[in-house]
Amino acid sequence: MASLRDMNDNTAAEVASLLTSLPSLQLQEYFNQLISSRSCNGIQVNHNGTFGKGVYANSEFQEDELILKDQILVGIQHSSNKVDCLVCSFCFRFIGSIEKQIGRKLYFKNMGLSGCCGGGGDSSESEEDECMKYNGNEEQCGGASSSSNHSSLPQVVVSSLMNGEMALPHTDKFPLPSPLSCPGGCQEAFYCSGSCAEADWESSHSLLCTGERSESVAREALGEFIKHSNETNDIFLLAAKAIAFTILRYRKLKAKHVNEQAKQSVSQQSLLLEAWKPVSAGYKRRWWDCIALPDDVDPSDEGAFRTQIKDLACTSLELLKKAIFDKECEALFSLEIYGNIIGMFELNNLDLVVASPVEDYFLYIDDLPDAEKDEAEGITRPFLDALGDEYSDCCQGTAFFPLQSCMNHSCCPNAKAFKREEDRDGQAVIIALRRISKNEEVTISYIDEELPYKERQALLADYGFTCKCPKCLEDSSVA
Repeated sequence: MASLRDMNDNTAAEVASLLTSLPSLQLQEYFNQLISSRSCNGIQVNHNGTFGKGVYANSEFQEDELILKDQILVGIQHSSNKVDCLVCSFCFRFIGSIEKQIGRKLYFKNMGLSGCCGGGGDSSESEEDECMKYNGNEEQCGGASSSSNHSSLPQVVVSSLMNGEMALPHTDKFPLPSPLSCPGGCQEAFYCSGSCAEADWESSHSLLCTGERSESVAREALGEFIKHSNETNDIFLLAAKAIAFTILRYRKLKAKHVNEQAKQSVSQQSLLLEAWKPVSAGYKRRWWDCIALPDDVDPSDEGAFRTQIKDLACTSLELLKKAIFDKECEALFSLEIYGNIIGMFELNNLDLVVASPVEDYFLYIDDLPDAEKDEAEGITRPFLDALGDEYSDCCQGTAFFPLQSCMNHSCCPNAKAFKREEDRDGQAVIIALRRISKNEEVTISYIDEELPYKERQALLADYGFTCKCPKCLEDSSVA
């Protein structure tokens, strides 16, 4: 297998082609198809020569009206969050049961492994191993040691709850889908339905599965890549999904072309460009060029910091290449492509958040009539006390949403990402903040728009632009 340096020499033309912006007509057709598939015909994506792509209203929206529900192109649950929440690996809906969710959370908490809904890059291998153990032989749970938390419950009680041997009152009001195991046998991915398992397998997981039926060229190397991502930055896992997604799309397009015995020959490069199109449509910059300089890095050390980030990406890519390399898609494994994919996520990703049904359950118990509440709390209170503030931990991750990513920023936005009560999966939900007129651009805020002008501009500089929204124009005159 060629080194990254050799690959860069051999695939320079293909890489340049992949990074060339799609022709405006192709881009418009792609977004029109997406809008139609999501049944959100009240919007359209237009290209503006000054600001690039933007989302515009095709019809009038009223305050609090739904503008868009956008499906994930690629997304991940943060590694540390897997300790707290058992969710479908494709749609991120909670699975199992209220008892199972509470039981596994308490089990890991008693072992000192609670993730506390933390962010994305520092999950240890042992933490991942423990996450797997629960879903394998649950009888292992009886041997766990208890933490020093004064509210911890006996492990036999926790195990009974997690294994379905104990039922809590009123949990029938909060039914959850039973977990389905990964078809590749990896014991790491679980699903709410056969359709989600199949969709994930076909879109990326067949290449990224560590199980016996994985299509990875080297499962041991894949494990090393995953370990490195969990120890450094799980954005690499997202980039791997984007590459796997493109490879599998390429293989399907190639198979379809062969089966149809098309009269005109189609080059591998043409098929790869078509497979790459969903990723190509996103705005990109190289990760080491666009990542924000951390507060603890002195500006004089910025060059060294960005070099370290590039080296980190290079190490990650070398590991990924050993695991899933495909010669016909060689250009995807160039450092330039990898850096641009990660940069696209850095600039465009939206937090993936799904509210916990466990929180809803305890709120339901709290709202019961006094007599019923007293009876129910006699059973549920010890579990709530043992969970502490973590009872409301939600599913957290990061994802790329193709239509939402086209929405431009404003410090006085007319829309926002907001999950309603009925939104129980990982889709992005965009709601109108005020009345939006037909043909008006739909904007969201990338930052806290209540910050002072200079702080807002400094944060937005990391996105590569200077905001000139009405609020910034007004604030700049008095700054």
